[in-house]
Amino acid sequence: MTTDTLSRVFAALADPTRCDMVARLAEGDATVSQLAEPYRMTLQAVYKHLRVLEDAGLVSRPRGPQPRPVRLEVQALDLMDSWIERHRDRVERRNRRLDAVLAEMNGDEHEQDHGDGHRSRPEAAGHPDDS
Repeated sequence: MTTDTLSRVFAALADPTRCDMVARLAEGDATVSQLAEPYRMTLQAVYKHLRVLEDAGLVSRPRGPQPRPVRLEVQALDLMDSWIERHRDRVERRNRRLDAVLAEMNGDEHEQDHGDGHRSRPEAAGHPDDS
């Protein structure tokens, strides 16, 4: 699957009704009538939403007599998952590098605090044991 396919998948899921349909199909296959039940829209409108999901590769309907089940296609979800994980890995690597830099900076500050603290303590300069 290409970047163009990924764009179509994300665009299809940008609509709340289609996103909800995909979530419901994750529970199992359903007919168009079953998918249409919770929505206040015509079957024609439901078919339009399904067409967008089909064009994006998110759902399929096998050929044959009605009623035909609408099936969620896991390959499209795998494509999104791969894209998300690739970017999550990049962000996590960047955050680990930032954490290392911050830890190093904190370590330098900690060493400076301890080093300067020992030199500037007034009792160390005139301590009776130093004689």
